[in-house]
Amino acid sequence: MRIATCFVCLLVATSFWAQTKPTVQPCSGPEYRQFDFWVGDWDLSWPGASGQPQQHGHNAITRELNDCVIHEHFSTSAEPPFQGASLSMYSPTLGKWQQTWVDNQGSYLDFVGEFKEGQLILSRESTQSGKRIVQRMVFKNIKPDSLDWSWEQSDDGGATWKVMWPIHYVRKKP
Repeated sequence: MRIATCFVCLLVATSFWAQTKPTVQPCSGPEYRQFDFWVGDWDLSWPGASGQPQQHGHNAITRELNDCVIHEHFSTSAEPPFQGASLSMYSPTLGKWQQTWVDNQGSYLDFVGEFKEGQLILSRESTQSGKRIVQRMVFKNIKPDSLDWSWEQSDDGGATWKVMWPIHYVRKKP
């Protein structure tokens, strides 16, 4: 009899918990949607090195893990191809976005940034040849089917920036 009573109590408690648990989904606030403009399949183009033709690539961006993570798969049409991937996530603790980038040339880069004034800027500090530099990615001119992205570098702590790699994105048609 005691076992049956305990079993009934357990069923009632489980049922109560299932009915009263919070229904808020993780990563559902508006700040988690700031990077949605980037999600999709994209054709990419950028100027070639001096005297070289325009270059092309592809970027496939998906939302994963209950829409908490944005996963990028980047590739170029160059020979040999340059390939990379990134994972981006909004950090409520920092109130900023964080991104980790890895590629087939052995790079590992980590960025932090935010969406402000119509642009998403992710940056990091690094050292090149013993000198401190700041690197950043800028997502700008954001429209439903296109955007511009640039890889920029500053040697003076962010007072001035040099564009190292400008890429134009055009959304692939379904």
